[in-house]
Amino acid sequence: MKIVRMASLVAALVLAGCASTGSGDTSARWWNPLEWSWSSLAPWHWFGSSLEVTEQGIGTLNGSTAMNEQAIGDGLGGDYQVRKGMRGENGGVVTFYQAVKDKQIKIEVTGEATISRIDVTDSGIATADGKKIGTPFSDLYSKAFNACQKGSGSDRNGVECKAPGSQHISYVFSGDWRGPEGLMPADDTLKNWTVSKIIWRR
Repeated sequence: MKIVRMASLVAALVLAGCASTGSGDTSARWWNPLEWSWSSLAPWHWFGSSLEVTEQGIGTLNGSTAMNEQAIGDGLGGDYQVRKGMRGENGGVVTFYQAVKDKQIKIEVTGEATISRIDVTDSGIATADGKKIGTPFSDLYSKAFNACQKGSGSDRNGVECKAPGSQHISYVFSGDWRGPEGLMPADDTLKNWTVSKIIWRR
């Protein structure tokens, strides 16, 4: 009986300690099952939050984000140096912003008043289902038919494929091929290609 009373006393003290936690201490709230987020157990959350490509955009960047350095930098969490550029394209002038980290361009954003397209080449950024730079073609597709087309512009040496089930995300795959320029590689060749860019379009 003494052992039972002692165990009951210890349990009561533990519960009382949790219940009496002041509002300034959030440790008790961490255990609240109603506020628990199971997504926080995902491996990419173990070392802090990271950017992710979703149907809505990247980070807090989306189709309503203004095309200016401040808005883009804030939307990327301040982890990149953002710089503005301009180039000629299809007889016109295109304004873009590049997000740079470790002296390399990791993200490029284009649009007019607001963002219309985001190109990601940062291997640290994945889609919601974990696909990222380096993911093999065979992890996503068994064949290119009805999903892929020859890349264009700066991606002309690659193959662009619509992400399965997505309206806004596509992947550019790159790899070795000695075939004629302008033609799609065969599926047997593509299966060894990997994602070299993730594109989000409004």
